Amino acid sequence: MQSTDLGNKESGKIWHRKPSPATRDGIIVNIIHNTSDYHPKVLRFLNVAFDGTGDCLIAGDHQGNIYVFDLYGNRFNLVQRTAQACTALAFNLRRKSEFLVALADYSIKCFDTVTKELVSWMRGHESSVFSISVHASGKYAITTSSDTAQLWDLDTFQRKRKLNIRQSVGIQKVFFLPLSNTILSCFKDNSIFAWECDTLFCKYQLPAPPESSSILYKVFAVTRDGRILAAGGKSNHLHLWCLEARQLFRIIQMPTKVRAIRHLEFLPDSFDAGSNQVLGVLSQDGIMRFINIQTCKLLFEIGSLDQGISSSVISPHGRYIASIMENGSLNVYSVQALTQEINKPPLPLVKVIEDLPKKKLSSSDLKMKVTSGRVQQPAKPRGSKIQTRILKQDLTGDFESKKNELPDGLNKKRLQILLKGYGEYPTKYRMFIWRSLLQLPENHTAFSSLIDKGTHVTFLNLQKKYPIKSRKLLRVLQRTLSALAHWSVIFSDTPYLPLLAFPFVKLFQNNQLICFEVIATLIINWCQHWFEYFPNPPINILSMIENVLAFHDKELLQHFIDHDITSQLYAWPLLETVFSEVLTREEWLKLFDNIFSNHPSFLLMTVVAYNICSRVPLLNCNLKDDFEFFFHHRNNLDINVVIRQVYHLMETTPTDIHPDSMLNVFVALTKGQYPVFNQYPKFIVDYQTQERERIRNDELDYLRERQTVEDMQAEVDQQRVEDEAWCQKQELLRKAEETRREMLLQEEEKIIQQRQRLAAVKRELQVKEMHLQDAARRRFLKLQQDQQEMELRRLDDEIGRKVYMRDREIAATARDLEMRQLELESQKRLYEKNLTENQAAVAKEMRADADAYRRKVDLEEHMFHKLIEVGETQSQKTQKWKEAEGKEFCLRSAKKASALSDASRKWFLKQEINAAVEHAENPRHKEEPRFQNEQEDASCLPRTSHLNDSSEMHPSTQISLNRRAVEWDTTEQNLIQKVRNLRQRLTAQARHRCQTPHLLAA
Repeated sequence: MQSTDLGNKESGKIWHRKPSPATRDGIIVNIIHNTSDYHPKVLRFLNVAFDGTGDCLIAGDHQGNIYVFDLYGNRFNLVQRTAQACTALAFNLRRKSEFLVALADYSIKCFDTVTKELVSWMRGHESSVFSISVHASGKYAITTSSDTAQLWDLDTFQRKRKLNIRQSVGIQKVFFLPLSNTILSCFKDNSIFAWECDTLFCKYQLPAPPESSSILYKVFAVTRDGRILAAGGKSNHLHLWCLEARQLFRIIQMPTKVRAIRHLEFLPDSFDAGSNQVLGVLSQDGIMRFINIQTCKLLFEIGSLDQGISSSVISPHGRYIASIMENGSLNVYSVQALTQEINKPPLPLVKVIEDLPKKKLSSSDLKMKVTSGRVQQPAKPRGSKIQTRILKQDLTGDFESKKNELPDGLNKKRLQILLKGYGEYPTKYRMFIWRSLLQLPENHTAFSSLIDKGTHVTFLNLQKKYPIKSRKLLRVLQRTLSALAHWSVIFSDTPYLPLLAFPFVKLFQNNQLICFEVIATLIINWCQHWFEYFPNPPINILSMIENVLAFHDKELLQHFIDHDITSQLYAWPLLETVFSEVLTREEWLKLFDNIFSNHPSFLLMTVVAYNICSRVPLLNCNLKDDFEFFFHHRNNLDINVVIRQVYHLMETTPTDIHPDSMLNVFVALTKGQYPVFNQYPKFIVDYQTQERERIRNDELDYLRERQTVEDMQAEVDQQRVEDEAWCQKQELLRKAEETRREMLLQEEEKIIQQRQRLAAVKRELQVKEMHLQDAARRRFLKLQQDQQEMELRRLDDEIGRKVYMRDREIAATARDLEMRQLELESQKRLYEKNLTENQAAVAKEMRADADAYRRKVDLEEHMFHKLIEVGETQSQKTQKWKEAEGKEFCLRSAKKASALSDASRKWFLKQEINAAVEHAENPRHKEEPRFQNEQEDASCLPRTSHLNDSSEMHPSTQISLNRRAVEWDTTEQNLIQKVRNLRQRLTAQARHRCQTPHLLAA
């Protein structure tokens, strides 16, 4: 087993030597992803998915790294880093390079593996998406979470439908059935519904499983043909449902070691026509067991208790199994290696019985009963033992040459020996043997590219020429013929191609790839030189047949010549239909067992042998229509006789006329891409193509013109019908109008009578209404008068209460004024006392200043007497006397200023008190004139500025007087401000009292 570590590489080889998986485990390669950081760790793979070819797979780990592994090209590439874990993957879209990935943020993204770019981003889920199912056409996808399933259009990446359910139910899985347009929805309550994809119409519901084996379904799988549904859950029982009959037809019990089933998937087979028989069952122990659902036998298993499997996916063609292990690595298994023991060829059918050493056996003792599949031992005589052994044949020369070695361990010579012994291959192994004989490459990618080109224009109307009852068969035939036409242009112009391909299409209708490659191999090898004379039948091939017939049966050929029957009548119908018109299905299969096992000339010899074996009825035919009927219908002819005749002709025909000398040996289709087929006259095909295109264009023009004419005729007919309908409608309208007019006249008379009655009733009502209005008016006037009286009483009460309140406020205001007057008188006495004290202090200061000055003067005089002469003494005395007079004048001025200031304050206080009393008695008096009078009075007061004359005053005395004057002014201003504030409060209270009577009067 090889192991590959992706590491930090973005691309590289998956394996470095050719893998050789062992039979016991079948592992091709083990892929792990370890980081090479400082702390290395393992990145676990979470999901894996195969593409449509089965040769490429995509895997994502829990960090969002998504890798593509090309098993055919032995390469891996890192295509995307999503930075979050992926919960589901899908790689089988219509555009082969695109894939879908569901992420942990509940979104679904579409990326391109080639450009590595984001194609689309789809949102809509509110929980983790655990399943993505893609339609067989690749156009639609279903994403499933626990609470909803959503249908997406992958062309526009828009959501088409959304399946909502009750939270109590829950969804297990919603997916498309293969090769159909049906959606299967499975819920947690074991209910299973089938829906039509386009209309979402519920087609059917499966019944509930029996109570004896009732399990909660958790995992599901469907066969490739969509007929069988396998379901399992937390039990070792498997339920198999037939979706066509819609019933449970089998319950399989797994071994006791299986307690729960985690995953189910059918193993595809190229030759089982989609009815898969092998089912893979992954259980809780991490082992995936593959069982046959018909025989209920365990075939093989993968995984072990030590290396358990977490999830697993099988490739579409059934060659590989990709499993995510519980340790996070990815294992890729080879199904061929795992099934090698199962698909071993049967034991040799021929056994040789040796003679006894002493006694000879009689002929009766050697008789054996031959049955299909083995040779019976002869009856043993009593008392003797017969020794048997399997002879090993001495295979030398070409018998073991490489040209006879076929794929899958088969040998062409051995198959030919088996075919000659039994006349045909076993039905069970026929498709397997044909695939080995023809060495089919199974080029899925090349075939898909041909299919993707769509239906060829030549076969668009195939059902008109070949009306086939089965629509599925017609569709497969149309696709196969279109693929052949896209492969080589000659096949679009070959008229007999549907006849040649139809039997193979009917045989391989469930595997279109094998069908195409079988037909292509048949054309390349057994249809050599058929197209050299195109569009005519192959004259060269028919000449070969005629030469061989002339050599072996001249009489029959002469009979054909005598009746003007050419090889185009007795040979070409058999070739272009490959005997499908003249043989039954079993005869045809037996014939092609021999054709595919021999040289390509065997087919031409078969035509000759068929004519020779039918010579008796042919010699009796004389009309051309009889010959045509004979070669286009089944005849009473033993195919075994024909085949023996073919082998006889192959051996007895001379070399110079033998077809094998003119035909090449078998050449298989190339692997990967199909070979170029150009064995035809290209200029004729091109000319026919051009002519056909011209005819088709002319036909389209004609059809368009005819369609235009038909449209015009239809418009004319429609117009005529509309005109007739309009006339009929007008007539009906006229009659209806007359009827309605009569009805209207009758209704008008009734309305007039009703109006008269209504007018009388209205007059009575008006009289009653007038009386009622008069009574109501009188009641309203009385009520209004009562309300006015009540309002007047309320106003009187309010006026009395206001007057009482005003009187109380006036009395309170008078008491407040008296108290204020007392306060002012007390303040006045306090001011007078302070003034007296201030005057005494000033006088004291002045005396102190005078004493200090006198002492200074005495000191100066004393010093001056010492310095100045006696004459100057008299001048000093004169100066001293003047200074004393100045001091005396200053004292008198100060006393006079103090007296004037006291008189001014007394007068101002008296004026303010009188004004306040007058204002309290007369509140409406304006305040501004009084202030003017006060200013005038204040201007009339005597000023003491003349006292500040400093020319006659000592400096210290002047400073003291100025300071006292400032203090008196400040005190005076404060008193004036307090009086003004009192006046303003009194004015406001008086205004408030005066407003109340005015309101009452209003």
